[in-house]
Amino acid sequence: MNSPALPLSFNPAGIELDRRQGLSRQLYQALRLRVLDGRLAGGTRLPASRDLAQALGISRNSVVRAYDQLYAEGFIEGRVGDGTYVALLPEAQLPIKKLSTKLSTGISTGLPTGLSTKSAISLDLHPAKVIHNEALELLQKHHLSTPPSGPPRAFRVGVPAFDLFPFEIWAKLNAAFWRKPDLRHLCYGDSAGDARLRGLIAAYLRSSRGLQCTAEQIVITSGAQQGISLCAQLLVEPGAGVAVENPGYRAAGHAFAVAGGRLHGVAVDQEGIDCRQLAALEDCRLAYVTPSHQYPTGVIMSLARRLELLAWAERTQGWIIEDDYDGEYRYSGAPLAPLAALDRQGRVLYVGTFGKVAFPALRLGYLVLPPTLVQAFARRRAVDVRHSEVSTQAVMAEFMAAGHFQRHIRRMRRAALSRRNTLLAHWPVDIQGVGPLPNVAAGLHLTLAVDSLARERELLAQAAGADVEISGLSNYWLPESAQPPDQRAGLVLGFAAVPEAEIEAALQRLRKAWQA
Repeated sequence: MNSPALPLSFNPAGIELDRRQGLSRQLYQALRLRVLDGRLAGGTRLPASRDLAQALGISRNSVVRAYDQLYAEGFIEGRVGDGTYVALLPEAQLPIKKLSTKLSTGISTGLPTGLSTKSAISLDLHPAKVIHNEALELLQKHHLSTPPSGPPRAFRVGVPAFDLFPFEIWAKLNAAFWRKPDLRHLCYGDSAGDARLRGLIAAYLRSSRGLQCTAEQIVITSGAQQGISLCAQLLVEPGAGVAVENPGYRAAGHAFAVAGGRLHGVAVDQEGIDCRQLAALEDCRLAYVTPSHQYPTGVIMSLARRLELLAWAERTQGWIIEDDYDGEYRYSGAPLAPLAALDRQGRVLYVGTFGKVAFPALRLGYLVLPPTLVQAFARRRAVDVRHSEVSTQAVMAEFMAAGHFQRHIRRMRRAALSRRNTLLAHWPVDIQGVGPLPNVAAGLHLTLAVDSLARERELLAQAAGADVEISGLSNYWLPESAQPPDQRAGLVLGFAAVPEAEIEAALQRLRKAWQA
């Protein structure tokens, strides 16, 4: 059978697919790489899914899934009545062809391109750095709040559906570990973490995120917060600028402030962090971002903005800390590829956690690091805690190897989607001063605008009186933000913490309180 005629602007020659593995993922990765390295230029017309499937000898569904993922990440776009094209990305913003396709193999130890000289890459570690005066004033002015404790309630932010965790399976694996433990597990462990777990995490990220990393690039941490703190300790010079999203995850900002960094709150728009504002910060070589689902606004960073951010890091020899805290939760298609999957210069440090797919008390996370940074991070961590608790790592490794982890993620994603839908379906409408519900395509929370700070406080007080837990958006802004106070107001609601029946009951109480 003859292959169908394809547009002259696209040639599938060279795309080789291994039929023993996921065809749609392989095709997606092949097309994405061709966009990034310039072989598929912006404006190139792609063949219809049926034609490409026939040319490659695969099912049309595989092509459709690959195209859907590329659509979701902004690599391609549809033109009504005219087919599918590679997205046109602004050349001034996005010098795609200048981005190298090879991972950097070396790194200077001098600032601003290397590790903080105060953190001592040679491991001749000195007493803690003196906190910068302005950072200390910031901590005193607006101290870090303690996360809510006790059983989860509607609508607690940052809590997954851990009532669905397979505790019986976990208990059996844990009992099996302690019934006859391997003696090597009872000695001091590798400060970078259990080798088997690191390998399984790397395999998971390659298959689910398209992040081409190895076990040797991973350092296990006690949750995402420790990973962020390690980045702050090793990359921040006292008095140096650190860019954080504003509004954003305040605990990350506190980690950088404690390390002596001078915090710069950078605005977030509908495409993510404002890179023009970031580029204007002359003293800044470090940026902390949550691109897959901005915390707390929920914005998903566009492809153009991601590449613009990478270009900034390459141009300034800076670092990007990517916190992918709830990236597993995407409700149409596969999870988006992280910023680190686009990085070809070794400028992105990726922070991951098990807390949002298992439960926060697990305190298990990881860093995916450029190869040249792994040893310094592992040794710095060893100074604080020597190594992670051994049995939790071993049990999680077995949990992943036996397939329980992937099955659990699928279950958690379905549950979060159902709980999201319940919240959206029963949300009280026409509440004075509250904006419309947003489109929630990912994550475990949503954010609504409120017309004034006074109204936000009133709504929160009424919700607390109805035994409903809601966070105020104003708490996520840096105290010295230039944004007028009323423009910082809003409501942040987590929707995954409790089952659907509890969500409906909480919304009934909320409706009565707000409409009284």
